[in-house]
Amino acid sequence: RTPDGPPVFQGYWTNDSFTALERPADLAGKELFTEQEAAAYLKKRTDQLLAQPKNDIHYDDAIWQTENYAKEPNRRTSLIIDPPDGKLPAETPEARKRAAEMDRARESADSAQGRSLAERCISWGTVGPPMIPPTYNANLQIVQTRDTVVIIHEMIHDVRIIRVDSRPHVGRQVRSLAGDSRGRWEGDTLVVETRGLNGKQWLDHGGLPTSDKLTVIERFRRPSVGRLEIELTISDPTYYTKPWTVMTPLRLTPGTELFEF
Repeated sequence: RTPDGPPVFQGYWTNDSFTALERPADLAGKELFTEQEAAAYLKKRTDQLLAQPKNDIHYDDAIWQTENYAKEPNRRTSLIIDPPDGKLPAETPEARKRAAEMDRARESADSAQGRSLAERCISWGTVGPPMIPPTYNANLQIVQTRDTVVIIHEMIHDVRIIRVDSRPHVGRQVRSLAGDSRGRWEGDTLVVETRGLNGKQWLDHGGLPTSDKLTVIERFRRPSVGRLEIELTISDPTYYTKPWTVMTPLRLTPGTELFEF
């Protein structure tokens, strides 16, 4: 714990995971793996990653293998824990329209600005909020003071600042990619509310869209010395018919350094 009492979150962490955001169709109705099933699923996904043809590799970690840790099995069959079926809630008509526009933009563009922020390596959206695991470079450093929690990400070198000093949110007219995060302690849980997002960020590396109505509530907990978990609830009435919740596990990786992106 810190001298002021809250748990220490400071250190180097990874949220690397092969667990899908949504529960796969062949696992419908199954919330948790057994330990043996989780290990078998991890082996299957690892084998798929490393078996990519040498002339058609899609993920850089299959080339570099730079992470100095092994991926670990996760007993959850999806990162989404609510809705209980592990699926995204129904999309709104506006969401379907936006998805069609994004599909067309992937095919062609009039300029570089017509390409996505992720393709241009400006932001992947996975650095938060919400902090949904990317496919690689899933490493981060947390620096903690009494008034501030700073999260430094290896993926596209983003730095996120969470104020924990009771100051109010900035005005609603101020909007940005990462929004305005304010935290408070509820016992040993750090509860962070983020507003003021500008709708240009993705929710995950796959391109789930957001609007400027998005708000995110995160609950940071440290269940054990080597573990951190973040439960995050996403509310965006423009694109999703109801809020949905993700549980992201993190592992402490002592001795790690973040590489410049």
